[in-house]
Amino acid sequence: MFNGSSPNQFLLTAFADTRQLQLLHFSLFLGTYLAALLANGLIITAVACHHRLHTPMYFFLLHLALLDLASISTTVPKSMANSLRDTRAISYSGCAAQVFFLFFLCSAEYSLLTVMAYDRYVAICRPLHYGTLLGTRACVRMAAAAWATGFLHALLHTANTFSIPLCQGNVLDQFFCEVSQILKLSCSHSYFREVGLIVVSVCLVFGCFIFIVLSYVQIFRAVLRMPSEQGRHKAFSMCLPHLAVVSLLVSTGTLAYLKPPSISSPALNLVVAVLYSVVPPAVNPLIYSMRNKELKDALSKLIQLVLVQQK
Repeated sequence: MFNGSSPNQFLLTAFADTRQLQLLHFSLFLGTYLAALLANGLIITAVACHHRLHTPMYFFLLHLALLDLASISTTVPKSMANSLRDTRAISYSGCAAQVFFLFFLCSAEYSLLTVMAYDRYVAICRPLHYGTLLGTRACVRMAAAAWATGFLHALLHTANTFSIPLCQGNVLDQFFCEVSQILKLSCSHSYFREVGLIVVSVCLVFGCFIFIVLSYVQIFRAVLRMPSEQGRHKAFSMCLPHLAVVSLLVSTGTLAYLKPPSISSPALNLVVAVLYSVVPPAVNPLIYSMRNKELKDALSKLIQLVLVQQK
């Protein structure tokens, strides 16, 4: 199983030991995965096909749906396959790929949510400059910067994590490959390099969070000064879905990584991991479409068109 100081494969934590519960886990994850694929796929298609949705807000929403679709595809299919085949194994290269894509997609999504906060700020606080500050080129550059930030962040962490010698076994206390679990297997103090990188990453995440908070402080001030109740309602409808998605991401991430060790347990770790890695990609499309009339209309027309073509 081992090659030198590193394992050839890792053993992930299983959700269940009995065959019946394994099949139940497979069914639940399959339903969630298909729902996430359908919901995010519909948003991507609706935004791409309807010219009324060719605005900066929906441009960024399309990228968010792409990231959510890719994110849930990084962990859930492997977990389903393992339950179906009654195994816990993942190859060394497969584990490295999971770590890379999770860092890549989560970092890019958080960067994109920061950009979307700026988009909402300009739309509400500086509407006369909206076309200038968020033109087509500016939007493409900001989206590209979010993807590039995620890629570089993932490359740095993945290369550093898998350059550390591992000699504490190959069992990971998680249903996917997670850096914190891999570092527990290191056999020297060399893991402090990765801890240092994680500290830097946390500082950057905190900086983005402060930017989002300050943006919304300015937004709410501007909204409360609006004389029209209809204008306030429209502004809140534009901002609340984004705020809900950010809150979901931050709250589940905080619960996962900052919960007290005294309440930690394998079962709780699995539940929390599902909350921050599986739930957001599945519910984000619902959050964005629930209070958005334009998006609901576009989705309705798209579904009607598909049904007509099938007839």
